[in-house]
Amino acid sequence: MVACRQAPRYNGAGMTSASQKPTEIRALLGVRAFPPLVLVMFHFSEGHGYRHFWPLDYVAARGYLWVEFFFCLSGFILTHVYHARRAQLFTGRGYRAFLRARLIRLYPLHLVMLGMVLLTAIVTRYLAAIGHYTSIFDLTYHTVITPISFVLNLLLIQAWNTQPSLTWNGVAWFVSVEWALCLLFPVFLFLSRGPLWRGLALIAAGIAGLTALDLTSAHGLDITFHNGVLRGLSDFSVGVGLAMFYRAFKSHDRLPDWAHSLIQLAVVFALFTAIYNTGWAHTRMDIFTVLPMMALVLALAFDRGIVADALKTRIPQILGGWSYAIYIGQTFGLLIIRVFEQRVYPPPMTPVLGTTFISLSWWLEPLLLVIFCIGWGAAMATFIEHPAARKLKRIFG
Repeated sequence: MVACRQAPRYNGAGMTSASQKPTEIRALLGVRAFPPLVLVMFHFSEGHGYRHFWPLDYVAARGYLWVEFFFCLSGFILTHVYHARRAQLFTGRGYRAFLRARLIRLYPLHLVMLGMVLLTAIVTRYLAAIGHYTSIFDLTYHTVITPISFVLNLLLIQAWNTQPSLTWNGVAWFVSVEWALCLLFPVFLFLSRGPLWRGLALIAAGIAGLTALDLTSAHGLDITFHNGVLRGLSDFSVGVGLAMFYRAFKSHDRLPDWAHSLIQLAVVFALFTAIYNTGWAHTRMDIFTVLPMMALVLALAFDRGIVADALKTRIPQILGGWSYAIYIGQTFGLLIIRVFEQRVYPPPMTPVLGTTFISLSWWLEPLLLVIFCIGWGAAMATFIEHPAARKLKRIFG
């Protein structure tokens, strides 16, 4: 999942000049591994039903809240990376270079998936026409695919309160909001200068904004095409404030590793306590899950402690590198499932391996979806995202 990353990649402490790259905060790379998979389960469960297994259902049902984590992480990382080079960013040339770097990171996979949805719509509608049935794109509860919304997606403004619903690759609303945050980033970088009370004010303002959205929304914090930018601004503000606190305390960090471990375990415990003890999702209680999610960013930023060490192992690091591709590409897997359910699957009560097909697919289907999304994300990251970034950097610098 993108979090206004790149330039340089999830980097951390050690920047001493505008020309020196910061060292990498590997725990913040690893922590990106799992939220996109939870979001996959959320989108699947919302459309196909939950598994009636509460330890998983409660986690999946709040999958949309991990968007808060990524927007917050964006604010934290960008402020941290660009703090030492803020003089450059406040020039026209530097600002254009910054936005170019953002687009190089955001746009290739967004464009590919937009094309994939268009191709899928054309093929399924053609097959439906010759087969005399209804395409999945013409059934109820599908994202809107219209010419005007396609253009808005190309311009990355489809989630700026310009459309009455999700459109095309629905999850790309996040990318649209992320682009808005990138455009506004110099304002946040300016606010991040000066005394620490500004950081506290940014955090307070962000939490207040989220709370207001939570209290006034009919769906908790599951806010996307309408007021999604306000949601992103609130999260981003908290991340910028956390980066200020990190910058202030990093050089004075004398805590032993076990103290960082205790802090991280306490934050993780608070997160799961909120998930399992605040009722069902999409309610005014969402804010209580979001707060420890955001605290996790700062707790891991010091790159020390038991949770940070676990996230620096090979699998989280690899999945973290694929996270944006997994997130943005999940729609293709969800579309395949809808096609299979409509045209390939046998009747639900068909006997299969001593049970019924619906019983067999109840757990097998989401498991295969997660595996597919990982593989599809890995392929897109390896053969599209990374090569496109290298080529575009060579062309544009």
